Amino acid sequence: MQLLEAIHTRRSIGKVQDTPVEREKIEQLLEAATWAPNHHKTEPWKFFVLTGEGRRPLGRTLADIAAVKMEDPSTPENQETLERQKLLPFRAPVVIAAAAIPSDDPKAVHIEEIGAVNAAIQNMLLAAHSLGLGAVWRTGLPTYHPKMKELFKLREQDEVLGFIYIGYPDMTPKPGTRIPFAEKTVWIEEDQL
Repeated sequence: MQLLEAIHTRRSIGKVQDTPVEREKIEQLLEAATWAPNHHKTEPWKFFVLTGEGRRPLGRTLADIAAVKMEDPSTPENQETLERQKLLPFRAPVVIAAAAIPSDDPKAVHIEEIGAVNAAIQNMLLAAHSLGLGAVWRTGLPTYHPKMKELFKLREQDEVLGFIYIGYPDMTPKPGTRIPFAEKTVWIEEDQL
């Protein structure tokens, strides 16, 4: 698959098969991620690969975070909700948690460290697509909750930036559309600002 084709045809694949993903392919995704651009060569990423029962602690943490917002977590309805939260990581055979571990180098700029990890995630998504895998980058407020930092034993300045759910596709993605780049681009060819 050519690069531009991969960029144009990659889609978020939220429904995947239970079929295990070969470790070699997972390692290829991680390798691709580490080639993302990063200022001062800080390589501020850390990945946690969750498979099998290794996904269960993430489910418990999602339920714990959901319970914090509930007035009474013990009601039958809320207990059902919490059980569903516990099963969310089991929607795919592989979940990769991507975290930004900012460098202590005084030259490193925090937002650039975050940007580098986001670029690494995009590399991973494109690599998954090129290998015939389906992937979706999931975030949301629970991602940034302090309990997630506790789960992955991260420092205060570290950030979980998302969960990449990976498996063999079990859906046909719809064609994508984008606003034409011309509507989002300003060409500056003279001293006009």
